[in-house]
Amino acid sequence: MQKEDTSWFASWFDSPYYHILYKDRDDSEAAVFMDRLTQQLRLHPNSKILDLACGKGRHSRYLASLGYDVTGIDLSSQSITYAKKFEKENLHFEVHDMCLPYKKDFFTSVFNLFTSFGYFENEQDNLQTIKAIKANLANNGVAVIDFLNVSYVAANLVKQETKVVDGISFDIKREISNGYIQKHISFRADNTHYQYTEKVRALTLEDFKSYFKDVGLDLKQTFGDYHLNTFDAATSERLILIFGV
Repeated sequence: MQKEDTSWFASWFDSPYYHILYKDRDDSEAAVFMDRLTQQLRLHPNSKILDLACGKGRHSRYLASLGYDVTGIDLSSQSITYAKKFEKENLHFEVHDMCLPYKKDFFTSVFNLFTSFGYFENEQDNLQTIKAIKANLANNGVAVIDFLNVSYVAANLVKQETKVVDGISFDIKREISNGYIQKHISFRADNTHYQYTEKVRALTLEDFKSYFKDVGLDLKQTFGDYHLNTFDAATSERLILIFGV
């Protein structure tokens, strides 16, 4: 049974304005990343991939175009409704809570991409998600978390900016406080004022190592960007973790 969720991401990710603000995400960059990642993991052509927190499915669709058997899951019903338009024999989407196992001992790889981790207020939910990832993996399976690099974000934080997208002026303020990287978004649309706050826990490499140790997973590799260059805590934009049993 799908549990009801009233967290900030449950409402914001299902809002049409979320998809307007982020409509220009770079699909070509995503494709380059998926090409390099699947080559790095040496995935065989019939590999089963779970795209965890898939959004509208841009990574899932590209992975399916490479021939993999891909399932995308996300808590946002609106995102999944959109993604389902692209379903085919080797591409499927479903609404599902990533804290819970989806199909146990089934997937060759589980991908959690584009900072889709660390949203939860309850720290135990982050650990539960790692446990669910482990449960979803088949024997000798491997998982990937693509997260931000907290040190880089802190050093390069743009505290305030305004983005105008489709005629909507989004006022954005950023801060790091109470262990979270927070983005406060306010705007007016359809004669209504809206305000949302995105919160991502400021997790470091050491935090993830602790999760993996608690669950019985091994960190195999770390990378610092979508070209899979070596991770450097001071200069890398991303923290990309490859792990498995």
